[in-house]
Amino acid sequence: MTMHINLSPEMESFIKGKVASGDYGNATEVIRDAIRRMKAEETRLAAWQAAVAEGVGELDRGESLPYSAAELDAIAESARKAMHSADPVNPDVRP
Repeated sequence: MTMHINLSPEMESFIKGKVASGDYGNATEVIRDAIRRMKAEETRLAAWQAAVAEGVGELDRGESLPYSAAELDAIAESARKAMHSADPVNPDVRP
């Protein structure tokens, strides 16, 4: 399918710069990569929104646990240790 689009001079310059740098072979590759990234971001955002909705539902059902500043510190320390370990990152906590 052929599609004609109008780009601002800034966008056109950006695309040409990506091609000139060797990051991409042509403008089509730049656009395709941008669309792939946009789709991935939409998927990530939908997963985040679903997780938030799940958490809100748990709160509404009274499934939460109280925590203190000490517990929060322990969670943060655990996260710091995990960050410096060789263990793979849990995909549920990746940005």
